[in-house]
Amino acid sequence: MVRSTLHTLRAPLFVPGNRPERFAKAAASGADGMILDLEDAVAAEAKTAARTALRCDFTALPVMVRINAVQTPWHAADLLAVRQLPVAAVMLPKAEQPEAVAAVVAALEGHAPVVALIESAAGLAHARAIAALPGVERLAFGSVDFCADLGCAHQYAVLLPARFELVLASRLAGIAAPLDGVTTRLDDPAITQADARQARDLGMSGKLCIHPRQIVAVQAAFAPDAAEIDWAQRVLASGDGAVAVDGAMVDEPVRIRARAILAALPDSGTA
Repeated sequence: MVRSTLHTLRAPLFVPGNRPERFAKAAASGADGMILDLEDAVAAEAKTAARTALRCDFTALPVMVRINAVQTPWHAADLLAVRQLPVAAVMLPKAEQPEAVAAVVAALEGHAPVVALIESAAGLAHARAIAALPGVERLAFGSVDFCADLGCAHQYAVLLPARFELVLASRLAGIAAPLDGVTTRLDDPAITQADARQARDLGMSGKLCIHPRQIVAVQAAFAPDAAEIDWAQRVLASGDGAVAVDGAMVDEPVRIRARAILAALPDSGTA
């Protein structure tokens, strides 16, 4: 199994930053990365305690910290705290203005890259500029907050244009494909898997998880299935030039897709 990095995370799990007793258990859940949350999961009166409880020594997995947004009174102290830890990345919520995101990157002084959480109309409008900033290594979709900002329904078809824009912004910037937003239903892994599969088909490369029972479903959705693997192997065995496989034309762009499918296998040496 290839060890996860910030660029290869498929199923990172949020853990409230003020619940350190849950950190190790979360790391053993099968997630490929941790997101210690100082923002939405932590009440205002618990922010200081959560910041003090931060640590990374409970796992060898990548550990991100979601800090509080730029405009909040906790932001500066959060930045100072994460600079004392070997975090894999800092997740910045309410990423909206490129100048503000660049200021966060500068404040980190190269200590850790930024994962920019796009969760508003303004954030989506500036997603391409944010993705292109040095120090921003991945985008993530804050779909629930995005819906609250726009007053739209949290439904996949409604949010399809926003998701596609994040995929496009990431590709144009040459960074890893984005992480999809959460599935709020916790009682039916099939819903999580269907959501994750649609995200994968759109070009996203992972999905944020808010409960351990979502992890297996997300990982299964982003892994190639048996039919895809078989198709990819037959395409790559078909030779060069333009040929037919299963009655469809195969040429180099199709072979690129086939190679990508096989490269996503756990033992392939890549994510």
